[in-house]
Amino acid sequence: MRVVLATILSTAGWQKLGGGLDAIASGFGKMGIPLPAVSGPFVVGLEVIGGALLLVGLFSRWVALLFAFQFVVATFYVKWAAQGFGAARLDLMILAGSLLVVLAGPGRAALDRLWLERDAHAAPPLEEPQARRRSA
Repeated sequence: MRVVLATILSTAGWQKLGGGLDAIASGFGKMGIPLPAVSGPFVVGLEVIGGALLLVGLFSRWVALLFAFQFVVATFYVKWAAQGFGAARLDLMILAGSLLVVLAGPGRAALDRLWLERDAHAAPPLEEPQARRRSA
């Protein structure tokens, strides 16, 4: 799920970036998103940089949480409010996928697992059997 989200979101960010930051801000303004000159570039940066971080699995839960906030706005404030469920269904799936990464974690093939969450996945220390301890 994490890799699919990363691919979709980073591709969307690069496509937006190709149009230029002025076009992004203008588009966000037309959709009624507050502070389009700030929110537009922020979303593009989140999609490009956050997508790359998700792809390698670094800071996955935090990045996915930011994406969840982004897609609450995109799903309910922008798409569903203006065009209904049909227009919002992909955004709703991305929201669900983001929440899955937040709650379930990035998966085994992630830098987070090797670096940030390694203690949570470490094997417990081996203990001697009770019979040996009593005889010693």
